[in-house]
Amino acid sequence: MARPDGAVALVTGASKGIGSAIAKALAADGWLVAVNYRSDDIGAKATVAAIEGAGGTAVVLLGDVANGAPDQLFTQAEEALGGPVLALVNNAGVRADNLAIQIEDEDWDIVLNTNLSAAFRLTKRSLRPMLKARYGRIVNVASVVGPRANAGQANYAAAKAGLIGLTKTVSQEVARRGITVNAVAPGFIETDMTKDLLADVVKAIPARRAGQPEEVAAAVRFLASDDAAYVTGTTLFVDGGMSA
Repeated sequence: MARPDGAVALVTGASKGIGSAIAKALAADGWLVAVNYRSDDIGAKATVAAIEGAGGTAVVLLGDVANGAPDQLFTQAEEALGGPVLALVNNAGVRADNLAIQIEDEDWDIVLNTNLSAAFRLTKRSLRPMLKARYGRIVNVASVVGPRANAGQANYAAAKAGLIGLTKTVSQEVARRGITVNAVAPGFIETDMTKDLLADVVKAIPARRAGQPEEVAAAVRFLASDDAAYVTGTTLFVDGGMSA
């Protein structure tokens, strides 16, 4: 089944970095895009401006996914863009790195809540319009750190591994209804979140360079497209060979 006209894509954490690149890529593929952000108003508006400048349609959508109000986000997106949310990209994420023995409960909770629990709540809410339309695309932005150990990131790794497990399970539940659920697992991508780590890890990447947000966005664009209708429950690694 082809993507219905007027379909909306909701991208969380889309004011900069990977999220912004994903929003732009989906808009270029014809989606109406809701650019969700928590605090970076300038970045979110710049993302929308770039999309509109390229001939696409997008709106900014303020909201902290960790606070758990998915109905409000979806309602705002649908009212602003005039169509159902038929693509969800769970990209919003935070880090609070430390050795496991030193991670405080608060840092464990905020990382798990933002990176995993919020993705579950948004996924659950997104299935309503998708089941009705018998069409949907859910893409979860996981990480190579999920299946591959990285000292100092027990909370982050647990959340991203859980996200991959969530992806696989939900994909099995909705596959017959025209809904695909996949994950992309970036390696070390050059963004604000990783700039403090890059100098130390580039030598461990087979490609010997950091990835770019646009390279992750290209993978998401494919998984959200009609060409990926028979791809579900998988994790596409965008990591320069780290997971090989």
